Amino acid sequence: MRNLLPVFIVLFIFSACGNKSKAMEDSKGKDSLQMEQTEYIKSDIYETNKGSLAVTLVGHGSLIFDYAGKIIHVDPYSQVADYSRLLKADLIILTHEHADHLDTVAINAVRKSDTHFIVSKVCNEILGYGDVVKNGDKTAWSDIAIDVVPAYNIVNKKPDGEAYHPKGRGNGYIFTFGDKRIYVAGDTENIPEMDSLKGKIDIAFMPKNLPYTMNDEMFVDAVKKVQPKVLYPYHMSEFDQEKIGNALKEVNTKIEIRPMKN
Repeated sequence: MRNLLPVFIVLFIFSACGNKSKAMEDSKGKDSLQMEQTEYIKSDIYETNKGSLAVTLVGHGSLIFDYAGKIIHVDPYSQVADYSRLLKADLIILTHEHADHLDTVAINAVRKSDTHFIVSKVCNEILGYGDVVKNGDKTAWSDIAIDVVPAYNIVNKKPDGEAYHPKGRGNGYIFTFGDKRIYVAGDTENIPEMDSLKGKIDIAFMPKNLPYTMNDEMFVDAVKKVQPKVLYPYHMSEFDQEKIGNALKEVNTKIEIRPMKN
């Protein structure tokens, strides 16, 4: 599926009259793009039947999709990057209202006058704007189909007994880019609704951190339910790569685990 070499999304965009970027070979022979006096973050490029899709795990639960000339930010979070130097958003999608997912500093740094927002109900109530979607909804934006799926806790709860992420409050999302489907799980455990996704997901972003999402066993079970072709563990506080990697090999030896970021 991923038949192009990794590239880099530049964190600062020069104007048309600025210096042009130049391709350089790194020590491993992979292509990279570099501009003077800039920083960059690594992206993966996937080919769809409607063009290339650049996927960037910025850090924690924050993602960028670059597709068909549109930039989509998911849960931008200013603690993992300087968002004033990131690509401006055509669409911002928020999974839920916690501060590491709804961050107005990051949002304001990448929004434009015509940036579109798709958010949960509580996010809309806090921000005062954004198209509200809930679990089970289907929507579309710029020829990109978006399915809204559940994201919640079953086991992990606050001292008062309330789940960190109550059922129906936050969202996960499935994006369809051409013939590729990407599952952004959001803050969730290995919920039974994942069973319906088995064999239908090309790329999955799935969380693993306690007490808010999943432990090792929950994470492995969640991957077993979904069985994506490519897996990005994200939103992590800890990750035993050898232990979980070995467990996932027993589930499906063909699942590709991409480099991980906290």
